[in-house]
Amino acid sequence: MIFTTLGRYFLTRYAVTTFWFLVGIFSLVFIIDFSEQASRLSNLPHYSITAALLISAFRIPTILQQTVPFVALFSAMAALISLNRRYELVVTRAAGISVWQFLRPLVLGAFLFGVLAVLALNPLAAWGAKKEEAMLAALGSSRTSDAGSIPWLRQIYQGTDTIIGARSVQDGGTTLINVTVIHFDPQGSIILRQDAASAKLEDGYWLLNDVAETRSGQLPRRLQTAQLRTNLKPEFVQERLAKADSIQFFDLPRKIEVARSFGFSTNGMETQFHSLLSLPLLLVAMTLIAACVSLKFSRFNQSRSVILGGILSGFVLYVVTVLVKAFGSSGIVPPFVAAWLPVVVAMALGSTILLNQEDG
Repeated sequence: MIFTTLGRYFLTRYAVTTFWFLVGIFSLVFIIDFSEQASRLSNLPHYSITAALLISAFRIPTILQQTVPFVALFSAMAALISLNRRYELVVTRAAGISVWQFLRPLVLGAFLFGVLAVLALNPLAAWGAKKEEAMLAALGSSRTSDAGSIPWLRQIYQGTDTIIGARSVQDGGTTLINVTVIHFDPQGSIILRQDAASAKLEDGYWLLNDVAETRSGQLPRRLQTAQLRTNLKPEFVQERLAKADSIQFFDLPRKIEVARSFGFSTNGMETQFHSLLSLPLLLVAMTLIAACVSLKFSRFNQSRSVILGGILSGFVLYVVTVLVKAFGSSGIVPPFVAAWLPVVVAMALGSTILLNQEDG
């Protein structure tokens, strides 16, 4: 069925519908995000319209990545409703083709869409996030991509205890922006505070730029550069500060192994890896849900309550997937189970409902 003329026609209809949904969401998100960025960054010293447009463009892949399950759901619903209203599904059924046969092209389209999202959209989103951080730093912004998560590092080197904090992270953690360094004596009292515009991890030291040093009982002094000796390695810093959702799919296995070698928890990265692996099947589950509410024939008016039920079912599946993913990242549920269980259950329920509707 998939490679027949009818199968190719159904697959083409699904692909075209998905494409236009993506174009519509891209345009809407870009306009809204540009308006937000322009109002938020307009007071920065190096602000320009071009910079705001570029920042919004870099953010779009990350936002689109979050909407992929809903695009798959709405595309399948729109394609099936359109085929129903044109009597094409009626003729297909009259020709003796079962629902499982004419759904195969749509299921294949959803699966390929998921593969494309993992192999192309995810790396593009990771690249765009790095570019966004770099542009924000160039504009003089201290805003981080995750305002609730300010990175902190602690190092003990040659008898000195130091805490390093930053407003944002670049280059995988080896470059910090808007840095605060606090030095402690052996008794735990603060002896020195350094505030720097940036810090870059070099071989054996942090290079601080545009530094303001404050000591107890002394006037602050400014330095163009300063060095902070360290035994931290770039690989350690990158694993300590890296966020699972900012790592592209192809780098996750290596990052997981490196994190394990340093003794870090890998639950977040393992959950992200399995979530990306299961994304194509999640889109297949969304397609089955769409089929459950879109196959009933109606020439002019599709039942609004049924369509709304399909949308709510897809939304509930997405929320459950995100919630269980959070459990996996925190270690409450094994990462493999957290990523795959909602997908398997949704596919089983969708198939069961379709079997009941079509075969009794």
